[in-house]
Amino acid sequence: MRQKRAKTYKRVMALYVQTFGFRHPFQILVSHDVLLESSKSNMDIVKVLGDVVQGECKPMITQCCMEALYALGKDHQQTTNLAKTFERRRCNHRTAIDGNECLKDVIGQTNKHRYVLASQSQALRTSFETVPGLPIIHFNRTGVLVLSPPSTATIREKNKGEEARRLEGLKEMEGVVDGGNVVGANQPVSQPVIGRKKVKGVNPLSMKKKKKDKQQQQENQPEIQNKKHEGVDVGKKRRREDDEGPDDVEVEEKEKEQIVEVETDTSGKKKRRKRKKKSAVADAIAELNAMNDSGSEGE
Repeated sequence: MRQKRAKTYKRVMALYVQTFGFRHPFQILVSHDVLLESSKSNMDIVKVLGDVVQGECKPMITQCCMEALYALGKDHQQTTNLAKTFERRRCNHRTAIDGNECLKDVIGQTNKHRYVLASQSQALRTSFETVPGLPIIHFNRTGVLVLSPPSTATIREKNKGEEARRLEGLKEMEGVVDGGNVVGANQPVSQPVIGRKKVKGVNPLSMKKKKKDKQQQQENQPEIQNKKHEGVDVGKKRRREDDEGPDDVEVEEKEKEQIVEVETDTSGKKKRRKRKKKSAVADAIAELNAMNDSGSEGE
């Protein structure tokens, strides 16, 4: 059996199980004409019936249908022997009647015993369209055993059951406390107010920086660096001229030689230049040293 057809049959049988109380194994009333049709293709009728109902099945046959097979004689002895293996359903007919009429009496107008009918008679299947909750199996034109779709009476009964369950649920909801007030039959149930969700803005951490901010930072970098280099002389103590001696002058001159002037050209590049030692300062230091030496010799 194809997978699509198997899914459809399973869904249809689930309808009968949930709405009409069918249960496994399904009781299938097999008519004598279905057995005769299956014998033409040497079909394992029991296995195929199980595939159609998508579950375990219990094939059954009435005494009147058995009498119809006996009447065919030895030409259909193999079919008769197969029917003998089925469970016998008592129809309480003292004298055998037509098989289709017998099945009508057994099933009745409500199918209270939850039978599945397997019949090849078109007239019998048409007469059972008014009976709700009766699955019908038959051979189609290509010789395949199929399950008929649910009848209009079956669908109507299903809808009635769903509506009844819905009303029962509403009755159970009566008397439920809602905000301190008892909800009655005529009092509408207050529904919770659902507020609108606020629209959130863009995450600032995921945003790219503007190009203007980057240009401003690049322009401010040379000014910050110039201020840093200008602060080299800040904090240094200058000595008084009275305390300065020849040694102090030499120290100051050495410090001045180590000072670096930072100049920035138009391209933004830095240049460093050292001051040359002044000759006048060197001469003054030499004279002071000479005077100190002569003074020490005079003493």
